[in-house]
Amino acid sequence: MTHTRRHDLGLLALRLGAGGVLFAHGTQKLFGWFGGHGLDGTAGAMEQMGFRPAKQSALAAGLGEAGGGTLLALGLATPAAGAAAAGAMAGAVSVHAPAGFFVTSGGYEYPAFLGYVAAALGLAGPGRYSVDHATGHRLNRPWLVLAAFTGSAAAACSVVRRRAREAAEREAAEDVDE
Repeated sequence: MTHTRRHDLGLLALRLGAGGVLFAHGTQKLFGWFGGHGLDGTAGAMEQMGFRPAKQSALAAGLGEAGGGTLLALGLATPAAGAAAAGAMAGAVSVHAPAGFFVTSGGYEYPAFLGYVAAALGLAGPGRYSVDHATGHRLNRPWLVLAAFTGSAAAACSVVRRRAREAAEREAAEDVDE
């Protein structure tokens, strides 16, 4: 087996694995599949975590994970897929960051890893065994890498900052009530 074929098979395996995990997590949020809580349950949890508006935040997180994961697995619009999934994981990292790094203590290790893998795939491209390759890379262009990651980073920063403001305001209100 040639080096190129091994490389393309490795990208396929990574896309299928990471994309499948992201898809499963996203569909938990959106539809309640795989033991999830569905959109309304996820919106309630997002509200508790300080994401406002909660239902739209739950929908965005679910679509970023399920949609980004599906597109990554297919190798379709790979830069946008990787950026969307990485952006969704940035929100999850912000929730888990106070608990430290390791997942065993509730930390951000797992969502950070998923986001990192999604971003790496978006940057590296899908390889030969992909829909992008079959369509002549129409949705896998260098300008799309820059646009997708810039947009995703801006959106993630906005969401995380807004959540931090909401948390600070809630804490201040609780201090006044005491």
